[in-house]
Amino acid sequence: MATFLALLNFTDQGIRSIKDTTKRATAAQELAKAAGINMRDIYWTLGQYDLVVICEGPDDAAMTAFGLALASAGNVRSQTLRAFSADEMNGILSKIP
Repeated sequence: MATFLALLNFTDQGIRSIKDTTKRATAAQELAKAAGINMRDIYWTLGQYDLVVICEGPDDAAMTAFGLALASAGNVRSQTLRAFSADEMNGILSKIP
């Protein structure tokens, strides 16, 4: 499974209905599951981003589909980063000639 870090910010719509944010997170977990993604952790944060989500999924396409479905609800904008464990990075490094 691939690991992804999603950095999210509330849209104007999302902040207007901020009291529903934990309910929306639960709904997002169900949406993720339908896309084959496991939302492992969700954190509400201070600073540049409003939320940080750690996800695991089969591939980039599944994560992209989930991200687009989530964004279409209009409550958050996201930046998604593919993350590599030390073992995965060692595998990548071993391919360098």
